[in-house]
Amino acid sequence: MRRICVFCGSSAGGDPVYTEAAVSLGKLLAGRGFDIVYGGGNVGLMGAVADAALEAGGEVIGVIPEHLVRAEVAHHGVTELKIVEDMHERKATMASLADAFLALPGGIGTLEELFEIWTWAQLGLHAKPLGIVDVAGYYAKLGEFLDHMVDSGFLNLPSRELVRLDSDPERLLEAFAQHGDVVIDKWDV
Repeated sequence: MRRICVFCGSSAGGDPVYTEAAVSLGKLLAGRGFDIVYGGGNVGLMGAVADAALEAGGEVIGVIPEHLVRAEVAHHGVTELKIVEDMHERKATMASLADAFLALPGGIGTLEELFEIWTWAQLGLHAKPLGIVDVAGYYAKLGEFLDHMVDSGFLNLPSRELVRLDSDPERLLEAFAQHGDVVIDKWDV
């Protein structure tokens, strides 16, 4: 595992703990020798995780669609900035570059990226580890809802276990190191 894709908000959120977690994660990943792949922005948690990793000597690859470059939110100080045509190409490019995926707090774009890459894993399109960093309980209710989906018969347990939720990113990285290729039967609910 060499590159970890980080999904996170283009906003900093309403509590400084989110930015602190993004900075900490950027430093942690760079310190462990991981390159970061992310959405290419210079704003919010995206900018914070990228800047922290760069300051710690890490490599950061941003992937951003043309319309966001024109909106002047592209981070031109990253190691490599890949400018793509649209959001679909952005997600596909980030997925192809990454060996694993982590989500920090964010809005609907972060959830959409996380859920799409999780769906791809469920369908057997990749076998890369996925994790959610639950900063200050931000994702706790999501974890409860995912468990409710299992209890309600809409998500099988092996599919639920494809994504790990933990408040400690170091534990997620340890779990990633133990991750093997997971093949599930999506239709076995």
